[in-house]
Amino acid sequence: MQRHLLPPVLEAVADAQARCVSRRQLAEHGVGPGVVARRVRAGLWQTAGPRCVVLHRGPLGATERRWAAVLTTDGVLGGLTALAVHGLDGWPRDAVEVVVPRSAGRAVPPWVRRRTTTDPDGAAVTHRGGLPVHRVERAALDAAAWSAAARTAGGLVAAVVQQRLTTAERLLAEADARGSSPWRHRAEVLKVLADVAGGSQALSEVDLLRLVRRHRLPPPEQQVRRHDAAGRVRYLDALWRRADGTCVLLEVDGVGHLDESRWYDDLLRAAEVAAAGDVVLRLPARALRVDAARVAALLRRHLGTSACRSDGLPSHRRTHLAG
Repeated sequence: MQRHLLPPVLEAVADAQARCVSRRQLAEHGVGPGVVARRVRAGLWQTAGPRCVVLHRGPLGATERRWAAVLTTDGVLGGLTALAVHGLDGWPRDAVEVVVPRSAGRAVPPWVRRRTTTDPDGAAVTHRGGLPVHRVERAALDAAAWSAAARTAGGLVAAVVQQRLTTAERLLAEADARGSSPWRHRAEVLKVLADVAGGSQALSEVDLLRLVRRHRLPPPEQQVRRHDAAGRVRYLDALWRRADGTCVLLEVDGVGHLDESRWYDDLLRAAEVAAAGDVVLRLPARALRVDAARVAALLRRHLGTSACRSDGLPSHRRTHLAG
């Protein structure tokens, strides 16, 4: 069906919804089920679930799938899908997560994941590009609770703060608003958020703090600012100042640092920000978890624990949290 054959108002609705419309919207503008069936058979339109029609035959992108999920269920995008709409990077998910009342029982396309709730909480809903989505705090804690593993849940909430979608304090307030009733991975999420509120950003930094506490090492300054040879501000994962005035600098590398261009820049940055006498250590993030005793012994050897202090840094080296 050519676009100009649709009523102008319906065209505007379709354009605002990534060319996805509900059967109810079509009927309200005089396009009944018979017309829909003929257009689908002719290969001009396609269905996306029992209640949504897509006004083209091409592949469905992420935005179209999200609209189809909402129109089919009358639900709200939640969890990782909502976080992706808010801008979360690095946490892809094929399924579209949509939150619906527990009483809802409509069939959905296979790529839609229905999440039922007895707490619709209209105050937690906002709109992005016209799509109803849960606010970052509700979406993040829901996604954490829906995670298969506690570590994944902790990594997710750390990433949400690290990418500046919200703050640890707001997430803790959201968790507090849920009361004392248990939810999956609650203890791990609260521990991670407490560490993030104290200065950590990535989950690797949380792991470092846990390792330091467990092995009774001095706590480091985190996300410390230094200038490289070109005068650009660089952030270090951790820094300890030793009694002789030199520093131990630690960079923790996750999988993303294995990219060749990232690895190249990381090595140069570490060399540029080190002052004479400083020790620069680069450790894989996984070692903090699976080889913690070895890492602790390495840090203790370089720190000279009895003479090491972690305070006394100038203000420009203090932790910088997203806010």
